[in-house]
Amino acid sequence: MSKIRKQDALDYHSSGKPGKIEVVPTKPYASQRDLSLAYSPGVAEPCLKIAENKADVYKYTSKGNLVAVITNGTAVLGLGDIGPEASKPVMEGKGLLFKIFADIDVFDIEIDAKDPELFIQTVKAIAPTFGGINLEDIKAPEAFEIERRLKEELDIPIMHDDQHGTAIISSAALLNALELAKKKISKVKIVVSGAGAAAISCARLYHSLGVTLENLYLYDSKGLIHKGRTDLDEMKAYYANHPKDIPFDQAFKNADVFLGLSKAGLVSKEMIASMAKDPIVFALANPEPEISYKEATSVRKDIIMATGRSDHPNQVNNVLGFPYIFRGALDVRATSINEEMKLAAVKAIASLAKETIPEEVIEAYGGKNISFGREQIIPKPLDPRLIYYVAPAVARAAMESGVAQFPIQNWEDYENQLKSRLGLDNKLVRNITTKAQGNPKTVVFPEGDNIKILKAAQQAYEDGVAFPILLGRKQKILDLMNEYGIEMPEVEIIDCKSDEEEKRRIAYGSEFFEKRKRKGMTEFESISLMRERNYFGAMMVDQGDADAMITGITRSYRSSVRPAIRTIGMQKDVNVVSGMYILNTKKGPLFLADTTVNLNPTAEQIAEITVHAAKMIRRLKMTPRVALLSYSNFGSSPGPDPEKMAKAAEILHETHPNLVVDGEMQANFALNSDLMNEKFPFSTLANKEVNTLIFPNLSSGNIAYKLLQQMNDVDAIGPILIGLRKSVHVLQLGASVREINNMIKIAVIDAQNNEK
Repeated sequence: MSKIRKQDALDYHSSGKPGKIEVVPTKPYASQRDLSLAYSPGVAEPCLKIAENKADVYKYTSKGNLVAVITNGTAVLGLGDIGPEASKPVMEGKGLLFKIFADIDVFDIEIDAKDPELFIQTVKAIAPTFGGINLEDIKAPEAFEIERRLKEELDIPIMHDDQHGTAIISSAALLNALELAKKKISKVKIVVSGAGAAAISCARLYHSLGVTLENLYLYDSKGLIHKGRTDLDEMKAYYANHPKDIPFDQAFKNADVFLGLSKAGLVSKEMIASMAKDPIVFALANPEPEISYKEATSVRKDIIMATGRSDHPNQVNNVLGFPYIFRGALDVRATSINEEMKLAAVKAIASLAKETIPEEVIEAYGGKNISFGREQIIPKPLDPRLIYYVAPAVARAAMESGVAQFPIQNWEDYENQLKSRLGLDNKLVRNITTKAQGNPKTVVFPEGDNIKILKAAQQAYEDGVAFPILLGRKQKILDLMNEYGIEMPEVEIIDCKSDEEEKRRIAYGSEFFEKRKRKGMTEFESISLMRERNYFGAMMVDQGDADAMITGITRSYRSSVRPAIRTIGMQKDVNVVSGMYILNTKKGPLFLADTTVNLNPTAEQIAEITVHAAKMIRRLKMTPRVALLSYSNFGSSPGPDPEKMAKAAEILHETHPNLVVDGEMQANFALNSDLMNEKFPFSTLANKEVNTLIFPNLSSGNIAYKLLQQMNDVDAIGPILIGLRKSVHVLQLGASVREINNMIKIAVIDAQNNEK
């Protein structure tokens, strides 16, 4: 996990619009009629309907997809009792996770109420607003009573995720670990470090799955919870099933399972060594576990281990559960989240871990073969199947246990609805990041003395995405790094104009001369060009001294891309280099080409640009559905551009019949499937959502992506340079650190594919 600096975190939360979430209208509001429908007088009609039948609130409002994330700030992450205001960033973060993983809207609510009764009454008073309530970061033992009372007195799904989230995910991991270890759950001895809300909930759910109370050894800060203790509350007392205290280290002897929900460093290698054969160790303290993965695995080769960290196998991450549990509960309008629904989630998560891993997940995690086993006892957080494995299981359990008010009639339709929700998040960016981290590459930056480049390079380095090489005057770069607190240990800094690099300049120049000697270039000129950082950097990539290059933040696109084309050249099957942008819209990624290179390509070049753009899109594990754009629809208006695009469509239909592509067409038809189906049902794009736009010339493509980017406030990745023999990508002038960082990931993935 990369180092998070204090200022970086503060900037992330404060830059632009403060905070991480916002309210976005879902209905038109441009005209006076729209406003009259939204508010007075039109709003009276749904109000009257709801007054007649309270259940109609789900039909006419957002209640059915709205969850409250509620806290009093008494047990925030590892920060403790910091108060309601200070807890708000965490609650907003939870809201963000609900949205991106399950398309659930959230209002975060921070209540100034430490008294449980006041908290309960406050939540009850605002409950009519919501379809469900996620309690968060409330200290024990008050959390148990608050959840119990609210579940009894309200008729909507309520869950304290701090308790049940970890319990559900670790229970799924436990079932699979026991299967691999060939142990019966009713026979295993379990040692638990920690007796807070999460640990108690884990113990309760393990017991529901078959663990006997006699085999549970629960430790709090004062030692084993046993019958001789007089300081136990009702929740802890239930687990006091041993006659006397047993030292923590001795409890490990012949134990089958260790569950840690306490703090770092409590468990020694000797304790792990004393456990039974095939020990199961869930060291879940964050950010540092009770015993490190390295230490535990060094003493027991037969260990099955999970942590809360993403840099080790088997991450017990609550995001595997809560978004999808609430999704299923909301979709059947469940009156509660009961034990049956939690157990259904456990079994669904455990079952998914055994399924064949989709190629897109394998690619996202570095191409490493992943299959059910000791390093895969729970699914990966980026597995897109979670939503349609877990949510339906929870919904079905709600129906079977009698708490569903709106039963699902068609499960196939429901699964398709769940899949369609996945386009609403930044799944593509997350997959790109994880894939790049799986096999990081060396990336050279000719503009190494630019502060944005330095910040992006540092982030890529710390994220485990790339090993940067910085070109520029060494002292200037070091001074900038010192001024801005940028740390990249052992980063390579090269001044290509220095005497130290003369030998390499001559070598690169001689190689470049061999490429260009029949194109008007002398050897002296070739060597002299190596003083220019873009040429030097491109030759580093060409000669294998770097895997990729990122440039262009301070220079025009043409002056940045030309050295790469002249130095590296095009792939064997490529006749034209092109540029593609990715715009991350709320409907999912939109790919645009050519937006940066070719002034007025021919029909044949348009067809080739389309083919190579489609190939890049498939590398990103998406299926291209391509519209060839113009001002005409299938011959409705004559002119050079429509005729060119129509010809390109003919070429593609003939040469690439499996590619979903059509044109020429206007952009509004391409992006509105209902309009397309109504007017042009014969099109190969009918009943399909277009995600790729190909433009007739550079002017239209360049204008379009810049307008879309500015007017819709979307994240842009690009321009991605397509067709070069090796990975070189040119930034847009003034690109942000975030945009540069995304381009680094694309460059690394490009280099990975070139390596293959």
